[in-house]
Parts: sequence; C-alpha cells; structure tokens
Amino acid sequence: MKYIRCPYCGAVNHKQKFCVRCNQNIELNKSKSLSKSIAFLISALVFYIPANIFPILQTSKFAKVEGSTILEGVIQLWNSGDYPVSIIIFVASIMIPIIKFIILIYLIINIGFGWCKGIRQKIKLYHLIEITGPWSLIDVFVVIVLVALIHFKSISIIPGMGATSFALMVIFTILSSISIDERLLGESCE
Repeated sequence: MKYIRCPYCGAVNHKQKFCVRCNQNIELNKSKSLSKSIAFLISALVFYIPANIFPILQTSKFAKVEGSTILEGVIQLWNSGDYPVSIIIFVASIMIPIIKFIILIYLIINIGFGWCKGIRQKIKLYHLIEITGPWSLIDVFVVIVLVALIHFKSISIIPGMGATSFALMVIFTILSSISIDERLLGESCE
C-alpha cells in the first residue's frame, strides 16, 4: 500500500496521481526536484562569493567613499564594543549560510542516492533550513535601517554590491530548499 501526502493541501491519497481533495498532481518527481534544487543551490553559492568580497555598505562623507564587507563590518562592530550586534551579524551572515549550504548538499546527496538512514534527522534538518531562510536577510535589514536612521547632510550611506549579492544568495538558498520535495527524504525507504 502506498499512501502519498499532498504537498498542497495535506490530504492523504492512496495510489493516485492527482489529489482527491485539491486535484493537484501529487506524483513524486525525483529528478525534477533535484535538478531545480541543485540549480538554485549553485546560484546561491555563486552569489555568496561576491556577497563576501564586495562592500555591503558604502559611506560617503565629504566626497570620500568608504566601503566595508560583511566581515569588515563585523570586526568594526566588535572593535567598537557592539558585541551582541557583531555576533548576530557574524552568525546570520557568515555561519548560517555556510551551514545551510552544507545541509542542502547533504540532503540532495541523500535523495540522489536514496539513502534511508536518519530519515527523521533529515526531515528536521530540512525544516531547520526552511525556518532560518528569511532570517538570513538580517544584514540587508541592517543596511536599510542604517540608511533610514542616518540622515546627515554630509554623510550618505549606500547599499553596496555585496548587499545585492547577499540578498540574491538568500533568495536562491530559499528557492533551493523549497524545491526539494520533502516526501523524497524517505521515499526509497518505504
């Protein structure tokens, strides 16, 4: 007996291609799910590099333009005594994306090879990256808040190329995680 949960409405279906409640296609398509997830993950990895190399924030004061990357901003905040903010930005901007990349790669490999061990752990990891996705945009929010708060006539703050790259990296990471059909994590073990 093969029961399939509809990813759209949650109804449990028995050996059907279309959901009995919402009429959506509920067949598991492993190759489509993996292809989309891998493509989005590669895009996210590509944008992670410029997000950390280029300035996320540029300040212009008296025609002097200075930029700082995420790591430089963390170091500046730490040196100025803003330890909690420094730690939050370091964790949200550097650690969480790396952990999410590792988890996504782990899940994609597990689905690709059909490994059955630790299904509950894989599902928990999947939900972890799903929950933390939007919180990775904390850097972009910090830049927006700084731009809104500082309205001196002699200082202007401009989001740099790193901020755009970082936002795109977060979006592609979220797309990669939602492209994985959660049902595939235990499909080969039934």
